[in-house]
Amino acid sequence: MKKFKLSLGWQIFIGLILGIVLGIIFYKNATAITAMQSIGTMFIRLIQMIVIPIVISCLTVGIASIGDIHKLGRIGGKTILYFELMTTIAIVLGLVVGNIFHPGDFINVHSLHGSDITQYLATAKSANHSGIWGTLINLIPVNVFSSISTGDMMPIIVFSVFFGLGTSAVGDKGKIIVDFMESVSQVMFKITGWIMKLSPIGVCALIGVTLAELGLSALAPLSYFVLLTYATMAIFVIVVMGIAARIFGFRIFDLLRVVKEEAILAFSTASSEAALPRNIDKMTKFGVSPSIVSFVIPTGYTFNLDGSAIYQSLAALFLAQAYGIHLSIGQQITLLITLMITSKGMAGVPGASFVVLLATLSTVNIPLSGMTFIAGIDRFIDMARTAVNVIGNSLATVIIGKSENEFDSNKEKEYMAKLK
Repeated sequence: MKKFKLSLGWQIFIGLILGIVLGIIFYKNATAITAMQSIGTMFIRLIQMIVIPIVISCLTVGIASIGDIHKLGRIGGKTILYFELMTTIAIVLGLVVGNIFHPGDFINVHSLHGSDITQYLATAKSANHSGIWGTLINLIPVNVFSSISTGDMMPIIVFSVFFGLGTSAVGDKGKIIVDFMESVSQVMFKITGWIMKLSPIGVCALIGVTLAELGLSALAPLSYFVLLTYATMAIFVIVVMGIAARIFGFRIFDLLRVVKEEAILAFSTASSEAALPRNIDKMTKFGVSPSIVSFVIPTGYTFNLDGSAIYQSLAALFLAQAYGIHLSIGQQITLLITLMITSKGMAGVPGASFVVLLATLSTVNIPLSGMTFIAGIDRFIDMARTAVNVIGNSLATVIIGKSENEFDSNKEKEYMAKLK
């Protein structure tokens, strides 16, 4: 008799439901909140522990295997162009939905209770002054070990690209580095498997502490905005991503089946890092060349944030409408351009979506005080936008792989057969 075993996806989903129940039961219970917060933090830190070693090892091996700097430039150009196109579409979609459904018209800002956003204000202020040159300069690490210690992903990626190119350039002498990095990546993926066994517990704790701290009542005054944001993100995944997938010869629903566990994990934890190690491993098994996967996913982790882009544009219009501020077409175009630039400058910053919004509102004269009203429900929206970001990066990996003829259709068929 075959032994029944729940898949990891179902285990995570059960953990999600149990976390909701515990959050409701232990609402405002300080002891339970501390316990759940501690468990959730330990799980996230376990994930963070392996993310950077995986990125460095996989990216170094992947770039070294590409070898040709012209090919790398072509792949990099395609990737950045694709990211920018999808992010722009996401921002425009948020603006269109906001203009059609006017979520801010149903809110009286004077009846809402604000939350403290002091921790984000300094970061947002510095973002306004750094500009495009500051962003480009910050891509280059002064000390890569300092970037590693702070988890600053883009300088780590830049260093790994150069390190991989250098390894390839020295020929046979670099083989020992490639073999070592390949071994490191395999060890890290093995550890990832162990950590993922704890993910249902981590998910349960993180969802539980969110509801225990905020309560379902936090959603009530802003529920229309939350539901509209979720619906917009669903439209983006099914329609926009679906069209992109069709253009390159596959179905978005097939991809969703492949990454459902990573999407649920990202949704539950509101952390892209939680899904990154498994996403790299799964996309490779799905048929995308390791060299493509190791470049596109880490880069997309900081540059391809479709869910965040939708939230930022929709939230900006929501706040403008709530304050009775009419934004002209010109002001909305300014908002679009500002979001396109600022979001790249904030890559890797804690609470990045919230900070980007803070840094953007002043350009169209929306009061920053409005952010205090949506800070309370930001966690609930963060869950959805993180899941969309993960799905978007998975899609980007397959599309870039197919465009470079570095996608193994046989692996894809074998993998999809396993899911049936």
